[in-house]
Amino acid sequence: MNEQHPRQTILVGASHGTDNTDGQAVIRELLRRAQAMRPSVQVVEAFVDVQQPSLVEVLAGLPADADVVIVPVLLTVGFHTQVDIAEAAAARPGTSVAAPLGPDPRLSQLLWDRFLEAGGSADDGVVIAVAGSTAAAAVPRFHELREQFNAIGGADAVLGYGAALDPRVPAAVQLARGAAGVRRGGGAPARRVSIASYLLTPGFFHDRVTEAGGDIVAAPLGVDDRIAHIILERFDAVVPAAAPV
Repeated sequence: MNEQHPRQTILVGASHGTDNTDGQAVIRELLRRAQAMRPSVQVVEAFVDVQQPSLVEVLAGLPADADVVIVPVLLTVGFHTQVDIAEAAAARPGTSVAAPLGPDPRLSQLLWDRFLEAGGSADDGVVIAVAGSTAAAAVPRFHELREQFNAIGGADAVLGYGAALDPRVPAAVQLARGAAGVRRGGGAPARRVSIASYLLTPGFFHDRVTEAGGDIVAAPLGVDDRIAHIILERFDAVVPAAAPV
């Protein structure tokens, strides 16, 4: 009798891509950590923009008899998940798509941690800088992030967007500066405005955040085991049998 072996399931971590070498290193390390945490599952890197190899190229090069789960290494739903990743998955049999990384309470806590590391305080005027999205489904997720972040440390942060939505980050900084002054009971501006960067890596968007007028700008989420765990959990939600016993 022929012994049947389960089909291999490959995790493809699909990120946006960046020209920033530090940003590239962050994604590479996150996937390396996910691989180390789950050595039984092959983890492959792919990109939907800027970097190579493209997601389409990576999928084409994988064994035809392997199942694939694409995990968007992205913080929310958006054009890349709804169009680029969805179309690439639909073109290859045996390919599924997991949910993006956020929102997730662990990411909100990590965002707060980075904010404190930079010297931010709940007493500041606080802006959460997000990349923004043209996808309507992303908007409530951004607000969910804001609620989680505020609940952690008692801040009253406002959202600022890098693109697609308003207010943009510089305008949000001005809103936060004025609102904080009002909360202090006077007409004077807030002492400072601090920005929490809800971005995975350094790169184009974070460069724009640093130019938005904040007094303190936190680092992006960066490398953290919590993100690697989330990547694996998104994979396991599609292929529960792949999780360790």
